[in-house]
Amino acid sequence: MSDMILDLGEDAKEFGRQALRAFEAAGGDLLVQQAEAKLDERESLVGPKLAELGAWELDVRSDADELEAAAALCRSAGYWALPYPVAERLARPVDLDADGLLVIADIRPCAAVAGLDLRWVTTTLTGARSTVTGQGPAGPAFVTELTLSAVDDNGAGDVALGLVLPVWTLLGMLDRAIELTVAHVSLRKQFGQPLSQFQGVQFQLTDAEVERSGVDILAKYALWSIACGRSEALDDALALRMSAIEAAEVVFRVCHQLHGAVGFCDETTLSWLSRYSQPLRRLPYGLSATRDALTGRVGRSGLTGLFA
Repeated sequence: MSDMILDLGEDAKEFGRQALRAFEAAGGDLLVQQAEAKLDERESLVGPKLAELGAWELDVRSDADELEAAAALCRSAGYWALPYPVAERLARPVDLDADGLLVIADIRPCAAVAGLDLRWVTTTLTGARSTVTGQGPAGPAFVTELTLSAVDDNGAGDVALGLVLPVWTLLGMLDRAIELTVAHVSLRKQFGQPLSQFQGVQFQLTDAEVERSGVDILAKYALWSIACGRSEALDDALALRMSAIEAAEVVFRVCHQLHGAVGFCDETTLSWLSRYSQPLRRLPYGLSATRDALTGRVGRSGLTGLFA
């Protein structure tokens, strides 16, 4: 994977398609609703299916092809708003006895892990690692505050992977949001013709698709950067995260506008996608804090590659 090829391999794509079908067969859009109703069933709803797919056997740190397969899996999980931290589990550290890795903020660390009895390791952007020893009450979208016990400062090498894989989950949500909206405006009629025929609607959808496709390319580049062990991998991961948050704001705004009021109702899949995209967009840092972190790292030297 030394040559820059900004596309996933066919095996990774096929693995992603298999995961899409498996998640649909397991319940699809109903899974997140069931998990929200019964928090302690998150693991039993999704965990066995992921194990059956071989998710936890993927070697994301030393095999570039399996890293691509992991990214495709995260994207499929996002497409169905799967109520499970797939990316975070795939990014688990190899030198500690843990089930998953959470990149956290220095102040009030939180993560969308409520209801899961798993061993979590956390790391800050600077590599300070801790184990999660307790959780606060479950909030919206499974987010809970974490109680930590410090371990060491050896997590810097894990941060890029821990930031990039969740963006692939968010990318799957953007895929689905646009797909749902295209279907909605094709069926909904106004003044005797489908909404999709109106130029203003077409312009809005084009804006959303440009943002989504941009994240698609940048996510593949950041994945390549990690696979190659580039020294700029963390810079690329932060730049990707910043771009993904900006794109998500545009995509979900356009999709909600074109759905109208129904887009905020629980009967609409877009509503669930939008709600469960929030932790991915806000944790460990939102847009401004991600931008500040990136600026603090690259300073006047700037970014390289596609982000330049």
